[in-house]
Amino acid sequence: MMDLSLPNGRGANRLTQLERFSNQLMELSEQIDMKVSSRGWCYQLEGFRLIDKNEFDIVEKIIDECVKAGKLPVDFVLVEDARMFSGVEVPDTETPLEYFSDYLSTTLNCWKMFTPDWWEDEKYYIQMVVEKIDLKSLFSPICQQYHIPIATAKGWSSRYQRAEYCRRFKEAEENGLKCVLFYCGDHDPDGLRISDFLRGNINDLKDVIWTDGFEGYDPQDLIIDRFGLNYDFIQANKLTSIDNLKTGAKTKDMDLSDPSHPNHKYPYVQEYLKNYGVRKWEANALVVRPEQAKQLCRDAIESYLGHDAIKRFQEKRKEIEAEVNEFLEKRNLREPLQKMLDDLEKE
Repeated sequence: MMDLSLPNGRGANRLTQLERFSNQLMELSEQIDMKVSSRGWCYQLEGFRLIDKNEFDIVEKIIDECVKAGKLPVDFVLVEDARMFSGVEVPDTETPLEYFSDYLSTTLNCWKMFTPDWWEDEKYYIQMVVEKIDLKSLFSPICQQYHIPIATAKGWSSRYQRAEYCRRFKEAEENGLKCVLFYCGDHDPDGLRISDFLRGNINDLKDVIWTDGFEGYDPQDLIIDRFGLNYDFIQANKLTSIDNLKTGAKTKDMDLSDPSHPNHKYPYVQEYLKNYGVRKWEANALVVRPEQAKQLCRDAIESYLGHDAIKRFQEKRKEIEAEVNEFLEKRNLREPLQKMLDDLEKE
C-alpha cells in the first residue's frame, strides 16, 4: 500500500505535494468502481488506512485545492447537479447519413427503448431518497434494475422534491398499488429524527395543488422504511464513527452532548446519547463497504417485490419485443428496413 502524505508546504513545494497527492488519488480511483464525493474519498482513504478520521475535514479541503490548482480533474469528485446548466447543445460528430442510419437502427430495435408500465400487476410501488450523493451513486444501478426512482434528500429535503415524489405516490395508489418510501441517511440524532418525521413532512403538503389541477397526496397509507444506515449494519461492518455530535446552522460547532446546546435536553437527544454515546456515523461511510451496502439495498427492495422481480420485469420487456417483431414481420417491413440500413453503411 502506498504511503500517503498530506500536503503541508507552501508555494512551489505545496504545488508539488498537491500533484503527488492527486496522482495517488487517481491511482486509488482505479480500485473503486464508482465516483464518490470529497467526503466519500475521506472514507475510502480511511478504509485504506491512509488517514485517520480526525483528518477528514483537512482532506476535503486538500481535494478541493487540488481541483482548483488543476491537479485533479474538475469532474473527479461526485457533486450535486442541481446547479448544472441545461439547454447546452453539442454539435453532432456524425454525418447526416450516419445520423439517419442510427435512427433507422433504432427503429428496428425500438422495443429496447420503450418504457412500459413496470408497476402494472405489481403489489407495491417504491421510491427512494438517500441523504448523501455518494449513496445515490452507489444505489442507482440497483434502483435502475428495479425501475425505482432515487433522489438525494439533502437533510429535510425541498418542498418541491417532496411534492414531486408524492404526486407519483398518489398516482400509484389510484392504480391500486401500496406505496413504499425507502430512506437511507446518517446515523445521528437528527438523521434518525428525519426518518421518523418524514411522514409529517409529507403530510404538510397534502393540501398543495399543481398548475394542471392535480391535488396533493395524503400519506396515511404510505409505508416509510428506513433501511439504513442502522446500528446493526454499522457494527457488522465496523464502519467509521465521527466522535462528536456537532451541529450546523445557528448552533454551528456546538455539540449536542454539551448541556449548553439548546437541543441537549430534548428526549430524542438524550435517548441517542444513552444508546450510542457521543458519536455519529455519516451515511457516506457505506462507500467503504460497497458490496455489503448494495446487498442491503437489494434486500430491502426484494423484501417487498420478491426475489423474482427482475425476472418479471424482463418478461415485460420480452413481451414488447415480441409485439414489435410480430408487427414488422406481418407488414413485411423488417427486410426492406434492414436493406436500407445495409445500403447506408456502404455510403
